[in-house]
Amino acid sequence: MDGWITAGDGRLTTSPLPDPEPTGDELVVEVIACGVCRTDLHVIDGELPQHRSPVVPGHQVVGRVVSTGPRVRRAHEGELVGIAWLRSTCGSCRWCRSGRENLCPDATFTGWDADGGYADLATVSESFAYPLPAGADPVAIAPLLCAGIIGYRALRRANLPPGGRLGIYGFGSSAHLTARLAMAAGATVAAMTRGEGNRELARELGAEFVGGERAVPPEPLDAAIVFAPAGGLVPVALEATAPGGTVVLAGIHMTDIPAMTYAEHLFLERDLRSVTANTRADGDEFLRLARTLDLRPTATPYPFARAAEAVDDLRSGRASGSLVLVRDA
Repeated sequence: MDGWITAGDGRLTTSPLPDPEPTGDELVVEVIACGVCRTDLHVIDGELPQHRSPVVPGHQVVGRVVSTGPRVRRAHEGELVGIAWLRSTCGSCRWCRSGRENLCPDATFTGWDADGGYADLATVSESFAYPLPAGADPVAIAPLLCAGIIGYRALRRANLPPGGRLGIYGFGSSAHLTARLAMAAGATVAAMTRGEGNRELARELGAEFVGGERAVPPEPLDAAIVFAPAGGLVPVALEATAPGGTVVLAGIHMTDIPAMTYAEHLFLERDLRSVTANTRADGDEFLRLARTLDLRPTATPYPFARAAEAVDDLRSGRASGSLVLVRDA
C-alpha cells in the first residue's frame, strides 16, 4: 500500500504519512488485516462528531509487533496482536475504578481520536493490545475485535434467559456473530433485516425466523438487540418483546428515535438499554469464548487498495457478513 488511507470530509484518501515511532509503552504493529466496521463508516460520513481530521480509520486490527517503546514489558517483536476500538482510559475516574472503563469520560478510541488500521503500520499501548495465538487466521480474528466483542457485550446486557427467543434487528458483521453465539448457548433467533444477502446469511446460520427489518416475529421475543443504526426500529423491537423482556441498542450512532407511548412500548417491565463501547475484560472474555467455540465470521476479504469499495459496499448494504481489508489480498 502506498501511504495511509485517511478519512476527511466524508471521503477516503491515500496520504503519505510518516511511519510511527513507539513511545512509552507503545507497540508499533505491521497491519496484516483490518475489519471494516460500521463505526468506520460513521466516522468517514461525519455521523460522529469529528475528533481528528484527517484520521486513519480502522479498529479491528490484526498485525505483528515490529518495534516497542522503552516501557514495554511483555510484548516482543514478531508477536501477533489485536488492536480494538478502546484505545486508552484515565484509569482513575469512578468508572475506571469500578470496572466500567468503557464509560470513562477521558477514553480515546482507535480510528477516531488516533490513527487506526487502514494503514501499513498502527500503534497501540501494550496494555490495550490483545495477545493472539501465533497461528491465528487474521481474516477470521479481525471482525471479532469489535463486531464480536460489542455483540458479546450486547448479548450479556440483553438478559436472555436460557433457551430464550432473541430478536436481532439488522444482520451485519456484529449481528451474525452474536446470532452464532446465542444459538451456541441454546437460544432461538429471529432476524429482521434489510437486504436479501443479509436475510440469506441469517437462514444459512439457522435463524428460526427471517424477515424484513420491520417484520413481526411469530412468537414474542424474550430479548432483542438493535444493531441497525435506525431509531425507527426501537419501538418496533419493543412492541415485539414480551413483558419483562429487554431491548438493547448496540450501535454508537443511531438516527432519532420516534415518540413512543408508555403503555405500548415500556409498560409491563420492558427494559431499554444501550451499549457504550466495551471494557478490556469484555474483550478478554469474548476472545477466550470465541476460541473455545471456534467462532468464525462469514468474511469477505478486500485488498487495502480497494478500501473505498469495501466501505461503499458496507454503506449500500451490498455485502453481507464481515468485510476485512487484507494485505496482499
